[in-house]
Amino acid sequence: MSGVWVFKNGVFRLVENPQAEASDGRHGKGSSSKRKVLVHLPTGEVVSSYAFLEQILTGLGWERYYDGDPDLYQFHKHSSIDLISLPKDFSKFNSINMYDIVIKNPNVFHVRDK
Repeated sequence: MSGVWVFKNGVFRLVENPQAEASDGRHGKGSSSKRKVLVHLPTGEVVSSYAFLEQILTGLGWERYYDGDPDLYQFHKHSSIDLISLPKDFSKFNSINMYDIVIKNPNVFHVRDK
């Protein structure tokens, strides 16, 4: 694994191609062709809105969490310490958010290339 570690907004991350990110502001080489989508496995549908995602998460026992950051759309489960935090703007919903949902809901969601 090669690249450069970058510290931004309080988070360290590995940038494999720092010149590409510096020039176009994206994460790594060819990121425009590697857009991801979150798929709800039982229905095979792509999650295309927070309304649809909230409907699924509610069915899985997640509840909206209103006491957190007002710039985030958050869900929690009473049966765990997990918290799902998503940007309010669905257009900023990215693969990191998707994988967070997948990890916290095994066998229910899948991330794939668009």
